Amino acid sequence: MLADVAGLPEVSADSHFFDELGADSLVMAHFCARIRKRADLPSVSMKDVYRNPTIHSLATALTDAPQPSAPVEPPPAPLPAARTSLREYVLCGALQLLAFVGYSCVIAYISAQGYEWISAASGVADVYLRSVVFGAVGFLVLCALPVVVKWTVIGRWKPREIRVWSLGYVRFWLVKTLVRANPLVLFVGSPLYTFYLRLLGAKVGRGVVIFSRNMPVCTDLFAVGDGTVIRKDSFFACYRAHAGRIQTGPVTLGRDVTVSEATVLDIGSSMEDGAQLAHASSLHSGQTVPAGEHWHGSPAVPADSAVDFRGVGPAGCGVLRRAVHSVLQLLTALLVYMPLAVGVVGVMFAEVPQFAAALEPGPAALTSWTFYVEALVASVVLFFGAIPVGLLIMTTVPRLFNRAMTPGRVYPLYGIHYGMHRAIVLITNRKFMTRLFGDSSAIVHYLRTLGYSLSPVEQTGSNFGTDVKHETPYMSSVGTGTMIADGLSMVNADFSNTSFSVSRTSIGPHNFLGNRIAYPSRGRTGDNCLLATKVMVPIDGTVREGVGLLGSPSFEIPRSVHRDSTFDQLKNEQELPANLAAKSKHNVVTMVLYLLVRWFYFTWFTLLVAVTAELYTSLGALSIALGNVLLLLSGAVYYVLVERAVTALHPLSPVFCSIYDRRFWRRERYWKVPNETWLRIYNGTPYKNLIWRLLGVRLGRRVFDDGCSFTERPLVAVGDHCTLNAGSVLQCHSQEDGTFKSDRSSIGAGCTLGVGAFVHYGVTVGDGAELAPDSFLMKGEAVPQNARWTGNPARPVGRDTGEQGR
Repeated sequence: MLADVAGLPEVSADSHFFDELGADSLVMAHFCARIRKRADLPSVSMKDVYRNPTIHSLATALTDAPQPSAPVEPPPAPLPAARTSLREYVLCGALQLLAFVGYSCVIAYISAQGYEWISAASGVADVYLRSVVFGAVGFLVLCALPVVVKWTVIGRWKPREIRVWSLGYVRFWLVKTLVRANPLVLFVGSPLYTFYLRLLGAKVGRGVVIFSRNMPVCTDLFAVGDGTVIRKDSFFACYRAHAGRIQTGPVTLGRDVTVSEATVLDIGSSMEDGAQLAHASSLHSGQTVPAGEHWHGSPAVPADSAVDFRGVGPAGCGVLRRAVHSVLQLLTALLVYMPLAVGVVGVMFAEVPQFAAALEPGPAALTSWTFYVEALVASVVLFFGAIPVGLLIMTTVPRLFNRAMTPGRVYPLYGIHYGMHRAIVLITNRKFMTRLFGDSSAIVHYLRTLGYSLSPVEQTGSNFGTDVKHETPYMSSVGTGTMIADGLSMVNADFSNTSFSVSRTSIGPHNFLGNRIAYPSRGRTGDNCLLATKVMVPIDGTVREGVGLLGSPSFEIPRSVHRDSTFDQLKNEQELPANLAAKSKHNVVTMVLYLLVRWFYFTWFTLLVAVTAELYTSLGALSIALGNVLLLLSGAVYYVLVERAVTALHPLSPVFCSIYDRRFWRRERYWKVPNETWLRIYNGTPYKNLIWRLLGVRLGRRVFDDGCSFTERPLVAVGDHCTLNAGSVLQCHSQEDGTFKSDRSSIGAGCTLGVGAFVHYGVTVGDGAELAPDSFLMKGEAVPQNARWTGNPARPVGRDTGEQGR
């Protein structure tokens, strides 16, 4: 069977799959799928293959596996997808659009009244005082509105099921959208954030600190004990979308619990007092971490050793310190940021000729061609002038703050050092810049300018992707010859509920890191390692070198296979300079297109504001509301046209090539020039399905998408009535060292992708199948119909999944 899959005349039972037969993970995934179709053979997963890399050892392991003493009941079949009529689907979309228009009208009316009141002020002091008053009132209204709507429309959240696209779902979506649009969400990591959760009904104890922006929606089902800390990029929404239904359920955390970075807590999961969960791990429904235990993995299992995932000791951080910090945050927002924003708008309308003329009575300024010329010049100055100014601020101000930070020293939260650390995080993590410079030779120069230690640099033209973040660039080190795909998060800081410390995070030389990796400062990997997508980087044991790591918890795999070295000749000393120069030229054009696309949209935004100002004299606040709606619609149309233009001459197709192949450079242009972040506002609405189709996705009827990402839209096929959860990803490509591979992926009808699930390229998922939260479905896998797979890497439920509490 293996010989047939690998295209070999014969295979010895003792031949190593990777070292001797030259197979790769894609071939072995097809091999596992072929075995699973045979009822007379045991099921084989990719984890089995890596642990037993010969036919002899694989057969021995499966034969010697302990047999259950009593028949084991098969896992329950996945719940059939709930069906919704076309009438309900259309009605839901109409009500959601009406809610957006109504919210825009409310905001427009408040803005218009405030602007007119502030404009009537006399003198700078009067303008400032009125700006403060208006800003405070507006801030309180925006903060109180979601709370009032939640208690009025929902009351208390209880465990239940809500069919998507129904009227009950519209109520759920309305509350979810308003709750996450509250200005207090910007105060993540602050006592103000936990105070907001309490107003929404969450049971949050004293001294709790939450750093994740993925806030819970069904807050009455969220219970957290005293002293617990939840770190960044964690999911604990207290709801999930499953088989066409919204299922709400509790997430319960005891006292002094630690939830590390990039974790997923499914509904019905809990952690008892003093429990800890490692980074890149997850708890599935029904799992409970007992008091004092440390778990890791997806789904989580007890850690082999008692590793302290908190990583930092306590410090003095009492009630007074937290209260003072919260008051200072509010005063800064109300006395500085709000008046500054109002003042900028006032100066713009008073001093910029286009807007001043638009507000004056008489002939419309919009009929003069000079108006548009001056607006064009203004947009050029503002847009392209902001880039060097931003770079100057990013490379100077954080350096001053960093001089006060000592690596390894424990600082209390909510003090001066904490404020400087948060400023460093906010200023140096600008996605606009990393997307501009990423996937090009310029990214290493940009990161070194920020403060990364990269010397000596071995330039490849793809050292980093377009999505890199950190907590302090001055303690981030990457060794020479290392290449990193998108989604790297350098975890330079450890937090308890009272303290934090910053430490150097170092990635060794000649590594390759796949997508979506959170790399902790205590990571135990050294030279020449391959870290697979979504891997949990180990923080204990010996330093791993010359190996690959896969999964959560991670296990060793071959560092590379024969297929990955297909194009090594393009990286030799004779050919690399010319290849690198050609790639850099192509990337420069891509960067120019990236800037022009965003500048065109900024210019359109400027003109739209001017038109709104012109119509304000006759329509009043209604013109502002219409401007908001038009901005939303025009943005969707614009970026759809941009993406279609990028793919018009070079449509996306499966490819296997070097990173120095023009086909790869065109794929980099496809990732960079269009913009998909604007799609988030359409999550959970029928309009996102329409946009996906316009972008080339082969999408079935009435798919529910709560925040899924497709990296290559034309290579994705999704069947009818599928359910796609927040944070899930369908990525139709992979890069390993200098080799790029991509292929189509197909999701059958009625499937569910759990929260944070990741699907690789060349995958086929049968109708009605389910992928559990935080799972990683590897390239080439074939999931049968109505199957349930879980884990990282994903495998059928019941096969060494480590699930507890079921």
